[in-house]
Amino acid sequence: MNKQHRHASIYWDDQGQPFSTEFSDIYFSRASGIDETRYVFLQGNKLAQRWSKLCDTVSTCFTIAETGFGTGLNFLCTWQLWDQINPNNAILHFISVEKFPLRKSDLIKSLQLWPELQHYATELIAQYPVTEPGFHRLSFNNNHVILSLIIDDAEPGLQQLLDTTHPHFNYLSKVKVNAWFLDGFSPAKNPAMWNEQLFSTIKALSEQGTTASTFSAASAVKKKLETNEFTVKKQPGFGNKREMITAEMIATPSFKKSDGESTSYTSPYQIPWTLKANGSNNSVHD
Repeated sequence: MNKQHRHASIYWDDQGQPFSTEFSDIYFSRASGIDETRYVFLQGNKLAQRWSKLCDTVSTCFTIAETGFGTGLNFLCTWQLWDQINPNNAILHFISVEKFPLRKSDLIKSLQLWPELQHYATELIAQYPVTEPGFHRLSFNNNHVILSLIIDDAEPGLQQLLDTTHPHFNYLSKVKVNAWFLDGFSPAKNPAMWNEQLFSTIKALSEQGTTASTFSAASAVKKKLETNEFTVKKQPGFGNKREMITAEMIATPSFKKSDGESTSYTSPYQIPWTLKANGSNNSVHD
């Protein structure tokens, strides 16, 4: 992993909202970031309906993976909804990858924009890591809400969720993501994050019933999801945005084998990510 690391470069506009100078793009809708998150990601993945049907068992784990942690708004809104639905003993595992994490001071300033989330924001800020590259496991709600924050590029960061080839750890269950939040800056302004390899990894981490949503309606995003066996729908966008994309993997994904290639997707990292988070040997997927 590349140990060179930079924090997000932020400009604060006249409304006190953060703007990325790295990508010349906003972090969330200026109309209402919180309403945008709820519409695009929570409703887009039908989370309330799905969570209301979760079994009352401690072994039930619902996993969300996100590209672009940003201000943490998506995570906090998701956590708030989880509390409202209250799926009893189930576990919410929220995995998010971020190449340029906010400085803690910028995170605090950003989250002050949403007073109704302050209870959740305070707990996140208290555990917010120094943001050195790697995996950071944060635990809330008596271990019923887990945040795995990956400081890395999206594709290599998420690759570490794939099966390990290390013989000592092949008993570990492969991570399967139930819902994807494809966030981050727009494909036009940050094309490197929306590359073919990322969508191949998304496919490998998905299964029948996995959903995805994104603010983007770009044809390239639609095509990459369809190429990786998601059924894609165009939906009305949030606010002034005309369209957005939701998707679902209808069938178990298939992997074609080329000459000399294996059909299995395995992590290039020898030690599974679940054993590296904060130096812990505990895994929510054991």
